[in-house]
Amino acid sequence: MNNLSVQDGKTIAIISYITIIGTLVAFIMNQNKRNSFASFHIRQALGIFLTGVLVNFIQRYTDFGWILGIGVLVLWVMGLIGAIQGEEKRVPLLGDQFQEWFRNIA
Repeated sequence: MNNLSVQDGKTIAIISYITIIGTLVAFIMNQNKRNSFASFHIRQALGIFLTGVLVNFIQRYTDFGWILGIGVLVLWVMGLIGAIQGEEKRVPLLGDQFQEWFRNIA
């Protein structure tokens, strides 16, 4: 990926990690640009958000769900740092699946 593409999509990528509303705003902002760097991070952020929803459900019915919640927070921080640094680093464990599952999000 060229450096110009990263710089063009960096703002959108960072916005995608700021709540689900940020992810939706980033998706809309990227519709015309179709920046691959921004698309990568939108897919990662969406996956982390949906994982967080699942973990929240698990937390309601188990005593160990808080550990999973910390894990989701760590994934979110890693994704955000990657966007800030201009890197396409997939989050551990689920990053590959997020790219596969949401591959139609461009």
